[in-house]
Amino acid sequence: MGGPAYDCLTNPLGAVRFSFVNALSSGYDPASSVGKDWGVVDLFRHYFSDESAISQVPILDSSSIKWVQPKTLVRFRGMIQDMLGNEFYAGAYKDDSTWRTNKYSDVSQFPEGSSTEIQVWERRLLYCVPVPGKNQWTECSSQELKNRFLDLTGQNREKRVRVDEEMTDSMDSSTLEAGRNGSPFKKMKVGEATSSASESQVPQTSGIPPATCADSLPCLVKIYDSPESDLKLNDVVEFLGVLTFDPIVMMDTDTLDENSDALSEAESVQMPSGKVPRLHCLIHRKLETQHFLHGSSLLPEPKSPQIFKEIRESLMKYLTGLLGNDHIAAQFLLLHLLSKVHGRVDNVAVGKLSLNLIHLNKESMSIFGTQLSGALKSLLPFTQSIPLTIEYLNTASFGPKKDYGINRLMPGVLQIADGTHLILDETELQPGTLNSVGVENANLLKNLLECQKVEYDFQYYKMEMATDVQMLIFSEGKSNIMPADLVLPLQPSQVNSLEVITPETAETWRCYLATCKSLSHSIGQELQQVVENDLVAARQTDRSLGSQDLSRLLTMARMMSVSYGETTLSLEHWQMVLELERLRKERLK
Repeated sequence: MGGPAYDCLTNPLGAVRFSFVNALSSGYDPASSVGKDWGVVDLFRHYFSDESAISQVPILDSSSIKWVQPKTLVRFRGMIQDMLGNEFYAGAYKDDSTWRTNKYSDVSQFPEGSSTEIQVWERRLLYCVPVPGKNQWTECSSQELKNRFLDLTGQNREKRVRVDEEMTDSMDSSTLEAGRNGSPFKKMKVGEATSSASESQVPQTSGIPPATCADSLPCLVKIYDSPESDLKLNDVVEFLGVLTFDPIVMMDTDTLDENSDALSEAESVQMPSGKVPRLHCLIHRKLETQHFLHGSSLLPEPKSPQIFKEIRESLMKYLTGLLGNDHIAAQFLLLHLLSKVHGRVDNVAVGKLSLNLIHLNKESMSIFGTQLSGALKSLLPFTQSIPLTIEYLNTASFGPKKDYGINRLMPGVLQIADGTHLILDETELQPGTLNSVGVENANLLKNLLECQKVEYDFQYYKMEMATDVQMLIFSEGKSNIMPADLVLPLQPSQVNSLEVITPETAETWRCYLATCKSLSHSIGQELQQVVENDLVAARQTDRSLGSQDLSRLLTMARMMSVSYGETTLSLEHWQMVLELERLRKERLK
């Protein structure tokens, strides 16, 4: 027997149609299915069940959009910035006695006539953008992307055409030919037949938030057959689906024919289509840091601590050099970089470890701060910097706000993805007065630092959204705006020249950081009593210690263990944490 008459990679819509025909022969009834998946999701999940298969699908971005062709299979990696509600569309129709489907298509097609049976189905709309602060090393080179697209469109063009012809042969050729001449088929914009569930659910074009930069490509993703709880705001997701994007046709609104009175309601959601392509999602997956790594995704399981120890030593040497040979600061910086929220108790985010490096002024910041910022960009997938100046606080929009005039969530500086590293520079702060916007922004930052939550303003009410962001603060003295978990005076002994790191070494360090952050951790029963006794003794010695300080020590212990690739706290690492804390307090005296 021969293989299937389609290729999921080069002819995704052919695969959809072919599987639809098979489902019909097996008893699938479009009239009662309400658009339920007939096997397409399983088909594509099986086809792209491993990384090698997924890697064959080119990534859509501002560079590759120049070469991609409509109706091809692409991947889009982005953050869900807004959820635009649901959209109704003509999902299936009867052509004489045969069912056809328009699923995973923008333009619906069906025979004219009152006898035509049409099934109206529903899909969700997500407005997605490239992850804010995504660093360049996470992306494929422009030339590599171009080669992938040229390979697909060149080597497989004849195959796609042949398969499409085979699929269309199963339809009534005379009817199709008549349709090409304008009758009896017509192309239907979704809004001609139906509208969304309510007028307020369909935002207008003008409300599409602008891209973060000129080279940043947003995407309108259409979701099928996925529970609403599966995806949420600010998730970082890789969508694999069929691209519909034609800047020449879609942007030429002056040539609309006489039958097009105006842009349809659904089309207005998608506009400007020359800048915002649409992706009909077949399958998707949430992304973790390891998915952005180019080499092996993670280090081997921690069965060989020596591997972790060697990588840790080389990274520590690099960080120490960046901080002017301040080994203590480098130790705290590494623990900070490995921190993540792994639990929440009431309003406490367990696992966060913000760091405030003090005794930095404009001059030292231009050296150590600049070098460190550049280094973190090369090690972490998402990084951003926020200048804490009076002017910036008074004018910037930090929190996302709902605009009901256009029914859009307008993004703010703090609408960022989990795993983002934020650098806040207070060394430029001058005396001044915060206005109402500045006070609100300062409170938003403080709440993010203390509770790992960002407040979203929906005008009639406000909602806190949980997040997981690492925060590093540079300041001359202890920050009054940002009360960090750890305050440490930076004490560099010299200025080192910037070390040149090979791509292989950088990738090893990225894998190390991602692996350590993914490790589970526990405290053995034998050591648990030792830790409890030490914490009680510490509190008796220093009555100012609160529950948050004790929680911070446990977080540091966790980070110290995983930095060596160990998932259970050892006495040695616990004592290292206590010694680090003692040295930090000595510096603060």
